[in-house]
Amino acid sequence: MSWSLLLLVLAAFAAGVQNALAGGGSFLTFPALLVAGIDPRTANIASTIALFPGQVTTGLAGRRHVAGAEGLSFRTLFWISLIGGAVGAVLLLVTPVSVFTHLVPFLVLFATLVFAWGSFFRKPRAEGAPPVLGRRAAMLVQGLIAIYGGYFGGGIGILMLAALTAAGLGVRVAGATKNVLAAVMNASAVAIFLLRAHTLPWLPILCVAVPAILSGQLGALLLHRVNEKALRVVIVCIGTALSIGLFLRG
Repeated sequence: MSWSLLLLVLAAFAAGVQNALAGGGSFLTFPALLVAGIDPRTANIASTIALFPGQVTTGLAGRRHVAGAEGLSFRTLFWISLIGGAVGAVLLLVTPVSVFTHLVPFLVLFATLVFAWGSFFRKPRAEGAPPVLGRRAAMLVQGLIAIYGGYFGGGIGILMLAALTAAGLGVRVAGATKNVLAAVMNASAVAIFLLRAHTLPWLPILCVAVPAILSGQLGALLLHRVNEKALRVVIVCIGTALSIGLFLRG
């Protein structure tokens, strides 16, 4: 096994644990795929496909707690996420590699800032407080998040958690609901990538998918034994370093 594939396996294993504990696993797999010599757009597609099975298992594990917001059914959120993810995937495929390469530093920086905000600065809605987002606003926000999720996806968990709690869901229910919706929007994106992408690096994808699925189960076991705040700090540091490196390289 080459060093780049070994790095992919190690990054994927860590990403699976990270996703189960605090989210942000793509901050590990995306740069590892870049190091493996894959162009940014294909690396983004490969990371989405590889991490998708783990998202499905995570979503299924908490499906009992899934719910819609006030005046907004889960079925509506489901279809908005499915369609938005497909739109984002199509937008990614029609974006030239050179253009996406220039966009990547800004996307990574945005995802890092969102992750940092959600991890350390976001104030949760007080229990019993009225929803901040009405039905139409919540639909619009979820649609925009889904499109972004299909296009790049970094930080969608934090964005959805903020949007769903602002729409009236409790934190626990919002957490389970966003896990399912993340799997839904990526399901449509993955389907389009598999149908429309001309060539995919299947060996690197498998090197990410298998360890991530296995380590996700380990992450679930470690959920109450690991310092989540420390993990979030590590992810923010990785995202910051990656953003700086990508800007310098560009």
